[in-house]
Amino acid sequence: MEIPPVNPLVNQVMPDADRDKFKEVATALEASFLAEMLKYTGAGESRSSFGGGKGEDAFASLLVREQATLMAEGGGIGLAEQIIDSMMRRADNV
Repeated sequence: MEIPPVNPLVNQVMPDADRDKFKEVATALEASFLAEMLKYTGAGESRSSFGGGKGEDAFASLLVREQATLMAEGGGIGLAEQIIDSMMRRADNV
């Protein structure tokens, strides 16, 4: 399932170089947000039925972070597009 950008004009208005810079930052911010949300859902917590132990606990946050990054790069919840749009409007006004 592909989710279209919230604002389809974003890709047409901004230069590619600026958009790439803003997209990188916005996607990282969205990934951080998603990682925090995933922590509250219990993602990354040890399961007693599989493995567990200190090793799983030590690397659980890395797994959650990677999952959040992949989600954000795949379109996420549309937060990155909103951030890009906001940054470009602010850049035009400065």
